[in-house]
Amino acid sequence: MTEKLLPEPFVTDDTIVFGLLALSLGFVFYTSSIKTGFWKKFYSIVPGVLMCYLLPSLLASFGIIAEEWHTIDEFGNATKHSSRLYYMASRYLLPAALVLMTLSIDLKAIANLGSKALIMFFTGTVGIIIGGPIAILLVSILSPETVAGNDFDAIWRGLSTIAGSWIGGSANQAAMLEVFKYNGDAYTKMVLVDIVVANVWMAIILFGAGKTKKIDAWLKADTSAIEILKTKVTEFTERISRIPTTKDYMVMLGLAFTAVGIAHFSGNHLSSFLQQNIAAVADKSNFLSFLGSSFFWMVVIATLFGVASSFTKAKNYEGAGASKIGGMFIYILVATIGIKMDLTRTFETPGLILLGFIWIVIHAGLLILVAKLIKAPYFFLAVGSQANVGGAASAPVVAAEFHSSLTSVGVLLAVFGYVVGTGGALFCAYLMEVASNLSP
Repeated sequence: MTEKLLPEPFVTDDTIVFGLLALSLGFVFYTSSIKTGFWKKFYSIVPGVLMCYLLPSLLASFGIIAEEWHTIDEFGNATKHSSRLYYMASRYLLPAALVLMTLSIDLKAIANLGSKALIMFFTGTVGIIIGGPIAILLVSILSPETVAGNDFDAIWRGLSTIAGSWIGGSANQAAMLEVFKYNGDAYTKMVLVDIVVANVWMAIILFGAGKTKKIDAWLKADTSAIEILKTKVTEFTERISRIPTTKDYMVMLGLAFTAVGIAHFSGNHLSSFLQQNIAAVADKSNFLSFLGSSFFWMVVIATLFGVASSFTKAKNYEGAGASKIGGMFIYILVATIGIKMDLTRTFETPGLILLGFIWIVIHAGLLILVAKLIKAPYFFLAVGSQANVGGAASAPVVAAEFHSSLTSVGVLLAVFGYVVGTGGALFCAYLMEVASNLSP
């Protein structure tokens, strides 16, 4: 099987694409600030952050922009091209945002959030582990050919890579591909399922963020600890608030991007050192393999830099808008994630897409059930889910939508995702193998 050729979009220059993303973000923020008429009614239904995500996805769906595409030369040879904007946002802006949004962190208040955050995170993990095999069994009834396959073409092997992605992240996904040796040509289908289903689910999560009060009321959730954290951060910000100067902006950018450089330098060398000197890290089948991911260490080091800075006078830069700049970086990341969501590709592999949605529905259903039972706030449900399905690139985005002071909660839970990702995905893969053998 050959890789499907993706059409060339109308705009291929990343500079122009970035301009379109900036235009989309500016449009959303401007229209959401209008407090009368149509836009007030519109944003009372659709959250602004969801529009920041959907507008780029619509541009991708109509062929104006794309994350990946092919060109054909005069000899009929295909060349694959990719936008670098998501890489830029996730590797440069995300760690910078983590630093700026953790400068005013209150570790004691985060600890006071209690155990429900961890319970919801691990509930999300269990939902992914059991959701895969259940989805295989259900789809095998409707479309047995969808889950068919033997040896290295077995569908469960490919689905193991999605399990790795949805519990940990890209490093865990690569580990599953290495362990189970799934057919490389067919792997692109799994990547498509991962992107489509995960991003649709993220859109639903963001939509729910705009209805938090209603959802929390239905869950009968106690949000007092979250509100205390938000209040403490807000009061601190108001107390030190000042009109920022050019010097303030330059110092904050210097602090943030120095940390980005340190995070990349240290992360790259640390991951390489561990892979070369610790067999368990180099072994993709070992649960410690996530320690070989430079992205993991980049996120951890950037977060630690921000937390360490919160114990110094740098904390006072929150009064000059540190978290607001970090929030701006997060919204740019949201827009670049939106480029990945080309809705027209949903119909390329309908059987596998259906399986993916059944899988994520089981994950969501279990989260809702447990949240209802323990009266957990929607914030814990949303971030616990995204710390699994989206990882370090999405969990802080979702957490920041609730309040900038909660970003670090998303980061910490995403780190847990890396830790349990490989082991959880391996367990899920073996269950899916059993389910495939039971399928008619």
